[in-house]
Amino acid sequence: MGLLARFVGLVILLATLVAAAASFFYNQSEEADQAARVAMQVNMRLRDHVAVLEGVRALYQSDPSSSGPGIRAYLSSLQPQIRTPGMEGIGIAAAFPAGDPRLPQAQLAQNYGQAIRVWPAVTDQKIGFAVTLVEPYTPRRHVALGFDMYSDPTRRAAMRRAWQTGQPAASGVVVLAQERLARKKQKGFLIYIPVYARLPASPLTNVATRPGARPIEAFIYAPFRGNDMMTAVLGDQIRGIDGIEVYAGDGPKAQLLYSQGRVGWDAHEQKLRVADREWTMRISYGRFLERLGRPFAIFVFGVLLAILATQLHRVQQRRVGVAQALAAEQARHAEDRELMIGEMAHRMKNAFARIGALARITLRESASLKDFETKFDGRMRALSDAKQMLVTGAVDTVELGRIVHRELEIAGWSGERLAALDGPVVCLDDESAQAITLAVHELVTNSIKYGALSGRGGNLAVGWCIEADQVEFRWTETGLAAPPQIDTESFGTQFIRSLIERQLKGSWDRTAVDNSLTILIRWPYDGSAP
Repeated sequence: MGLLARFVGLVILLATLVAAAASFFYNQSEEADQAARVAMQVNMRLRDHVAVLEGVRALYQSDPSSSGPGIRAYLSSLQPQIRTPGMEGIGIAAAFPAGDPRLPQAQLAQNYGQAIRVWPAVTDQKIGFAVTLVEPYTPRRHVALGFDMYSDPTRRAAMRRAWQTGQPAASGVVVLAQERLARKKQKGFLIYIPVYARLPASPLTNVATRPGARPIEAFIYAPFRGNDMMTAVLGDQIRGIDGIEVYAGDGPKAQLLYSQGRVGWDAHEQKLRVADREWTMRISYGRFLERLGRPFAIFVFGVLLAILATQLHRVQQRRVGVAQALAAEQARHAEDRELMIGEMAHRMKNAFARIGALARITLRESASLKDFETKFDGRMRALSDAKQMLVTGAVDTVELGRIVHRELEIAGWSGERLAALDGPVVCLDDESAQAITLAVHELVTNSIKYGALSGRGGNLAVGWCIEADQVEFRWTETGLAAPPQIDTESFGTQFIRSLIERQLKGSWDRTAVDNSLTILIRWPYDGSAP
């Protein structure tokens, strides 16, 4: 039997390992598919942007003399900022010979109705390509007008590739010219498409030439702000991504264009096609509980099953253990009954002392014999009702505040003081209510004998609260006539401590400082009757 149980346990353990590994790799594959879909979205959006640039190039080639008004009208109708958000406008960079920017400056004046100079004024290149148009127009994009893009090495490398191949070309990571006045600058990049010169060339255009390349008169380009483009492409999906990074290229020397969140060791790497370049995107979903937690839970569950299977031959031993535990429980209950009998005798003695003290307190408060009779009879009836409620079990639960009010009312607290007594609702079942009622009864009785309720001076404060799934009941007496003696515990105090610890699984603490006494009772509470 034992060997069979161990063999079954081993089979279950092996099956659990296989299931946990399968769950892990399934979660990993699912995340990889999600990362591939994100990369596909980015690639499709970039292809849409390139398609818009191709359309603008076709429009420009059809009539370069009306490039400004024509492209404005075309983009106003196409609305790329709505259809394909993420692109920072569309522009034209017109060719001009170094040192003679008159023609691009004339185009700028025609397009925007103001004198805009080409900058920088001095470069180390024989030709230049100045920005003569950026649409849709915004004041932030206005600062890019007149910029000679060919003067920047990063932009120039992409322009040369586009010039040589006739295909769209992407630059490396740059700070866009329109970021000069932005408070929070973003990293960006550009995509260029060449517009080759038509022969014979128009007198209204400049033509740039390079050895081994066709003459060119302008570039159609689109600038992109990294953060804005990725936010536009991903939308609400970014909330489900723990971290994402986009690098312009591959390998350790690739420049970081965009970063969001934290990319962990479990990142999925995807390739992006940006015009003629291949970029790298790394995505982390951070779903640790799904990737490792679920396989771990399967593994733990299988281990538990295996342990259970290997322990079948010990069933008889567990039955013996249960019988022994039952016998111990019966012995504990017998001990509790003996303690209860002793407490009954103790309570009878205290009851007579308490009735006498109540009579004296009521006598001091009464103006006449009839008044005394009315008050004393009411308090004795309240005491009887409180005891009867616990003895007969007339209700399923008892509220802590009701027990405290009853005991303090019997002790002689006025209606105003009772009304000011406040605390959260704490419901107790019969066993718990018995323990608390006896505890409060003991506190009130001792206070009537020796403390603040004795009439010899002193103040009493009572309160309770719920903190960290525990009820804290605090009893504080201050200004007592003599320092309280807590070095030893009476039989009643020992009994109450035993009830608190056994029935409520709680604790009872007493602290005496100078002429004050603080008693703190704590027990677990889950928001309902225990």
